[in-house]
Amino acid sequence: MKEIEEIESEYLKKDLPQFTIGDFVKVNTRIIEGGKERVQAFTGVVIAKKGTGLSETFTVYRTAYGSSMDRLFLVHSPRISSIEVIRSGKVRRAKLYYLRGKTGKATKLREQFRAETPEKIAPSSLPEASSGETPDSSTTL
Repeated sequence: MKEIEEIESEYLKKDLPQFTIGDFVKVNTRIIEGGKERVQAFTGVVIAKKGTGLSETFTVYRTAYGSSMDRLFLVHSPRISSIEVIRSGKVRRAKLYYLRGKTGKATKLREQFRAETPEKIAPSSLPEASSGETPDSSTTL
């Protein structure tokens, strides 16, 4: 079993963004038509994630021009050029298959605000406080 994991680890992508069920994502896939290659974007809500390792998949659902569609992607596929998280959704379900039958405002999900890591401020950039004096004490009215 360990040999299989070692072989699979060569093909796993390392630079994947962290996304969960309910997130609004944009998946760019490479499509080869004839001798030409182009990138096609598919945006939508992640309604399911399955599997682990090399066989991990996720399903993206979207409604466009009155018709709805969902598409299954392999996370570590070489055809996927990039995955971008546009918005994070707050859901309380593992699978969002119920969105398939809904239209309009019924498909809205609450937005989840994830805490970003604050930038560290260097100590040299902070203003130094002088002992006993305030900046406005030198001016008198």
